[in-house]
Amino acid sequence: MAIRCDVRGDGAGVIATLSGELQLTDRADLRESLLKCLAEQPGALLVDLSALTVRQPLALSIFKVVLRQAARWPGTPIMFCAPGPDTRELLTAAAGHRLPLYPSVAAALAHLHDQRVTVPSISEELLPVSGSTRHARDIATETCLRWDLPALVAPASLIVTELVANAVDHADTMMTLRLSLRQRYLYIAVRDGSSQPPAPAPEMPPPHASGRGLLLVNELAYSWGYLPSTGGKVVWAALRRH
Repeated sequence: MAIRCDVRGDGAGVIATLSGELQLTDRADLRESLLKCLAEQPGALLVDLSALTVRQPLALSIFKVVLRQAARWPGTPIMFCAPGPDTRELLTAAAGHRLPLYPSVAAALAHLHDQRVTVPSISEELLPVSGSTRHARDIATETCLRWDLPALVAPASLIVTELVANAVDHADTMMTLRLSLRQRYLYIAVRDGSSQPPAPAPEMPPPHASGRGLLLVNELAYSWGYLPSTGGKVVWAALRRH
């Protein structure tokens, strides 16, 4: 793509520095690059715009698209930093009156430090074997009880089972299970090494059958989806806390 996205880690999150001339044809690639940053579930995503030139202002709408995804999952704050005068004017006039804009990366980091809230999370590396589903189910149960969410034990356990089983059956790679607790939702995510998108089966198997898969996840979760990640994908689901 014409836009370059250089990503580096920071103690408070991830900084993605964009450079080049932004045009409408860059939207898809830029979206994927930023979504891959979100898939890592950082504490925050800081988008450095200091080296970005906007050739086609309509392309700025991609930032709202990424903001909406971050609000769904993983709940990561996105902060747009250091736009040049022309870029700031375009953002403010067109797409930016609701974008969190900061004059510099340092200012965004300072604000993040002041507002930072620790997000409880549990993660576990799993092998691509059938026994991993039971282990993942046990982790979900223990985690819900530890976080005083007894009403979510059953749905969380079922969702974890299906996401892990789906990764075992279709990805056949190492995977990472992560549960995160935010103000309104319990988030469940499974990262694997396959870039193939998850696809629900055309029909729901009988209730007693295994492999009910993503159709069951769709019934139980408030919302679910997937994001591309570096070297694979993340499939996630959200359960309401109340």
